[in-house]
This record gives sequence, structure tokens and C-alpha cells, in this order.
Amino acid sequence: MEKTSASATACYPFGHGYLIVTHDGGAVAGIKLAAAPPGEDRRSAVSDSAAAQIREYFALTRSAFDFPMRPQGTAFQMKVRAALLDIPYGQTRTYAQIAASAGSPRARRAAGQACRNNPLWLAVPCHRVIGGNGALTGYGGGLEMKRALLELEQEGLRRMRALGQTLQEQ
Repeated sequence: MEKTSASATACYPFGHGYLIVTHDGGAVAGIKLAAAPPGEDRRSAVSDSAAAQIREYFALTRSAFDFPMRPQGTAFQMKVRAALLDIPYGQTRTYAQIAASAGSPRARRAAGQACRNNPLWLAVPCHRVIGGNGALTGYGGGLEMKRALLELEQEGLRRMRALGQTLQEQ
């Protein structure tokens, strides 16, 4: 599909709700879950790819996403999101570590806010960020969702080890 500057929303049935992918035809700008579908459903090759890759993640056949992404945000938010993308599948980092990776070691609360405002649910893995004491803290989808995603990744790692695979092979 030809890239356009106007954003569109694509809607995919997902579990007990819907996966909503905001895109411009060339890249994904937002991903979220919703209980009800939006009025609009304009799909593209890139939104179809994002939805398929997210389904693969939940089926434990994908550990990283490679569809084109175009998140919006401040310079600091973009640095935080880049740091989030560096967290390996199945691992966690603290907000302080993310702040340091983003070039502002004392800005852990701002790093938390950048995670909270992450428009690319799951693809930019803010669920892999924990409190300095190792506790699960703040997550836009709720702590139960955060716990479930971290447990899912641990199961994915166990399956890969059982099959003799590494993350690079998947």
C-alpha cells in the first residue's frame, strides 16, 4: 500500500476484545487493546503485519517485532523507547537503568512517564521495566497484564531452550 500522511485505524478481533493499530500505510504509530471496535477499520499491509506478529508473539513463535514503527514523542521519550527496544526478550530493566540508557540517570520518574505514554503497546516493551526493588510497578494495561506478559516471555524462553534455539534463531 502506498504511504500516506493521514493516519488510519485498523481493527482486529483479539482475545476477548480488539487489537487497534493506528498507521499511516507505511508504518505503525500506535497499538492498543480495546473492548469495543472503533467505527473505522482501514487496514494496510503494515497493520496486517503488526497484527500477525503480535499473534505470533502470543503463540510463542516470535520474540521481537520487525514491522515498521513511527512513534511520536519528545526527544527524551524517543530515547526511552530506544532503550526499551534494547531490553532482550524475557529480561527486565529498572526505571533507573532505562533513564541512564536514555542519557538522564536521575530521571527515573520521567522514564516511567515515558513508558506510561508509550503508544506502541507490546512492540516497544515497557512491560519489561520494573521498580528498583524488583517489584512490578505501573503499567498502562494493569499489573496483571504486565505479570502475564513477563510470564509468557519466560515460557517462550523455556520452549526455545527445550528446542535448542536461541533468540537469534527465532
